[in-house]
Amino acid sequence: MKNFKPKAWMLPQPVLIIGTYDADGTPNAMNAAWAGQWDMNEIMISMGSHCTTENLNRCPDFTVAFATVDTMVAADYVGVVSGKKQHDKIEKTGWTSEKAGNVDAPLFRNFPMTMECRIKEKLYESETGYYIIADILNIVCADEFLAEDGKPDVEKMNLITFDPIHNGYIALGARVGHAFHDGETLK
Repeated sequence: MKNFKPKAWMLPQPVLIIGTYDADGTPNAMNAAWAGQWDMNEIMISMGSHCTTENLNRCPDFTVAFATVDTMVAADYVGVVSGKKQHDKIEKTGWTSEKAGNVDAPLFRNFPMTMECRIKEKLYESETGYYIIADILNIVCADEFLAEDGKPDVEKMNLITFDPIHNGYIALGARVGHAFHDGETLK
């Protein structure tokens, strides 16, 4: 076995698109990976010093879309191009946006599933950013990504994960088991 010094290698890391409005109402988005479920109805995101961070300081509402194989190039673009320097960067992505139904933030129609969120708490605020704890107010899923039971079908979405070790994106695969069931065979 080989040892490595501590790194941000928690796996898998989601590829999330955080949607906010700029001060003039222009839709903005950034790519974020350092995030996760905080509680049953809450998520946590580590925010650096970004245009999105400034937008969140002005308005606590945002959307979180899950990047896919089909949205990967544009999702990477909104991660490498700053809204501070490219005010209308959403135009280059080809994404279509509309106002989300439950928060004052853009909903990008190009993603299979999006969470509508509102900041509940900011932790460890500094010049370099902060961590946010946010309430999930609503989840929107496009009809073509619903399973027969009416719930989102993750296998249909072609979600991607960030590979922080080799700076790449990896497509998530097919179901390999049943949670809270398969382990019962070892009882």
